[in-house]
Amino acid sequence: MDQPTSAIPRSLFAYSIFYGGMVCIAGVLGNKQVSLGPLSALGPVFGLRPLAIEAGIFAFLLLVIVSSAVAELHGRQIANRLVQYGFVPLIFSILLSLVVLAAPASPDMEPARRDAFALMMGATPRIWLGGIISYGISQTLNVTIFSWLQRGDGGLLWLRAGVASILSQIVDTLLFVTIAFWGVFPIFELLVGQMIVKVILSALIVPPVIYLLVGLGRRLDRAG
Repeated sequence: MDQPTSAIPRSLFAYSIFYGGMVCIAGVLGNKQVSLGPLSALGPVFGLRPLAIEAGIFAFLLLVIVSSAVAELHGRQIANRLVQYGFVPLIFSILLSLVVLAAPASPDMEPARRDAFALMMGATPRIWLGGIISYGISQTLNVTIFSWLQRGDGGLLWLRAGVASILSQIVDTLLFVTIAFWGVFPIFELLVGQMIVKVILSALIVPPVIYLLVGLGRRLDRAG
């Protein structure tokens, strides 16, 4: 007797769950600025302060890689649908944060912990709006560029993923920083620093990890 086929490939199911988690955690991680060690010295070369990056970039890079891996495994249409579904956890996590922030804190809660939570989880409407817009456009652009470069023999996976990530991350920075901080303080230095770091990290991290995720996805699907 034939076994029923799965309604959704295993790799797509696993990566969809992972993708939703990264969408939610990226904004929280962004509250920490991370030093880049030796790479920080590139800042003064360009007339900037030592380079640093908000830690949310690591989650966003994983989002880029996962959407590219899904496009490689299941096609552009499915990858774009994954990006669209990503708005659901993103928007609900923002709404839930607003509800929790508005709820009165317990009198027994340590004041330092209460204030730290409010500082970390609170954000202005412009920051939330910038995050939603930059997420949708940059992730869709990543899938579009990756899929366009995929035409032909479909080789050079590392190069297609790296180029798509670099270009989409540049757009992400332009949109988010401009929407969130234009008129609040001078943003040129922030834009340049973020772009330099995101290009470097995309070039270093995306190529090896895309092979890992595509290979793992194929193994999951063969086992299904």
